[in-house]
Amino acid sequence: MRAARLIKMVLLLQARPSMTGAELARELEVSERTVTRDALALSEAGVPVYADRGRSGGYRLVGGYRTRLTGLARGEAEALFLSGLPNALREMGLEDAASAARLKVSAALLPSLRGAPDSAAQRFHLDAPGWYQEPETPEWLAAVAEAVWDDRVVVARYKRQDAEVKRELAPYGLVLKAGVWYLCARADTSLRVYRIDRFTEVTLSEERFARDISFDLPAFWEERAAQFARSILRTEVVLRLSPEGLSRLPYVADRASVREAVEAAGPPDEGGWTTLTLPVESPDVAFTQLFAMGAELEVLEPAELRSRFADSAARTARLYRPGTSAP
Repeated sequence: MRAARLIKMVLLLQARPSMTGAELARELEVSERTVTRDALALSEAGVPVYADRGRSGGYRLVGGYRTRLTGLARGEAEALFLSGLPNALREMGLEDAASAARLKVSAALLPSLRGAPDSAAQRFHLDAPGWYQEPETPEWLAAVAEAVWDDRVVVARYKRQDAEVKRELAPYGLVLKAGVWYLCARADTSLRVYRIDRFTEVTLSEERFARDISFDLPAFWEERAAQFARSILRTEVVLRLSPEGLSRLPYVADRASVREAVEAAGPPDEGGWTTLTLPVESPDVAFTQLFAMGAELEVLEPAELRSRFADSAARTARLYRPGTSAP
């Protein structure tokens, strides 16, 4: 275990001019004290790891040192080919480049590992779009992807509600979420998220922007996605749920909101039913989401939504009343 960690540490330092103890600790998932001990062990083994002291110090390799420990194990080779997203690469216009890269890596593998690409492809496949959706490639995706790769400024026209706006953007990264492509870009001084299918025009500038090297795309997306999910939950409903309804609720409503609502709820009543307050997007959306729960859920508030449930339940009961034929 430690040997693998030491090799990873050398490869990290080989890929970057310098890394702080905190950065190495985060990458290696150990403490900074362990990083110090590992650096000392590497130095004693003849690897020229140098520690710069002081507030802005860090670790680096001296004299352009390059390790030859770049051979791939079978599992590593298979994992490498799992990182490809064929459909996404094709939509971004990168299918040929990715194919050439895979061929080059395959040719460089030891004979015993040549089957790794086929092994991975036969066992794992990513299908990003959601069910019952016909995936469509946004018209300007390839152009935006080119700008992202080259750190090029783009001038874009974007549909926003009933208006169309023009923006100069520094495109930082692309995200594919449930079959929808999003661009994370800096506009003016803030980072924002744009749906690619809402761009009506994209022009690549010859100007390149200085990328913030501390930008973490997965962390940024996770934070913004959570903010968006919370921002659309503008109203509340009070519900009473059976044990079965309580177990099914996370499958029809926002899971984080359901979890918090359940944690804040009191104990079940004598019949085992739980009363809780749930944030929802709107009464209309709540009706669509919750009516599928049937008799496992009772709406207590707001009164208008309760009345709507009662009316729909009554009409449904009339349809299935014995002796009643379909219209």
